[in-house]
Amino acid sequence: MAEAVADPRRTAVRQGLISKGLTAVAQAIKWLLFSLLFSIVVELVGMNLWWEDAGLDHSRAMLSQEISYLDTDFRRSIVTSNPVRFAKDVADGTYHYLFEVTRFIAFIRWVSPPPRAEEKGLRPTLHKVYQPIAEYTIAAMQVTQVFSVRLAILMLATPVFLLFSLVALVDGLVRRDLRRWGGGRESSFVYHYAKKAAIPLVVLTWVVYLSLPFSLHPTFVILPFATLFALTVLVTAGTFKKYL
Repeated sequence: MAEAVADPRRTAVRQGLISKGLTAVAQAIKWLLFSLLFSIVVELVGMNLWWEDAGLDHSRAMLSQEISYLDTDFRRSIVTSNPVRFAKDVADGTYHYLFEVTRFIAFIRWVSPPPRAEEKGLRPTLHKVYQPIAEYTIAAMQVTQVFSVRLAILMLATPVFLLFSLVALVDGLVRRDLRRWGGGRESSFVYHYAKKAAIPLVVLTWVVYLSLPFSLHPTFVILPFATLFALTVLVTAGTFKKYL
């Protein structure tokens, strides 16, 4: 009977952990898709407003620049022994599954050539529809590859957040002990708001960097956000309640 009573509790706990995990994964996918769609929209709008002269070359130059950052500044990483190869594999894998497996590339190759004078059927009609948006389609595909390379860079930069947060956690716990033994003031207000700000800062880092409509060295995005994230960890640990 004791086992029968304990099993439902264990099942409930497991279901709770599984549901939280699935929710976190769904939220991550949602923000990644939002960043990708936003970057594509900005690129397409920019081709008509801001970099009209560059046109399709703008997204191509961004892709080359992002890879050059890897070649020069990301030669070593805790995540992988070959960061450049890792990023290129991520970009190639994204291209393969999104455009080759779905037969999107095959469709473009089929519809792109001008139809013959006597040709009839669906292809001439689709060619007329596709021709005005050909450059925008290719630009969207190149932006997707830029997104993939940046995603790989963020994965490679994850240890930076872990290192900063570890240092901040130790510093915060020391501050908590000093406050505890010195009779310092306890503020649950600061603690709860600092705790709530940690995860949004990580999400904001990914969204901002993945959505940038221009090439920017990852250091100028990752380090400031990693510092802010570490600050929230420090404040959270430092303002944690004195007595458990």
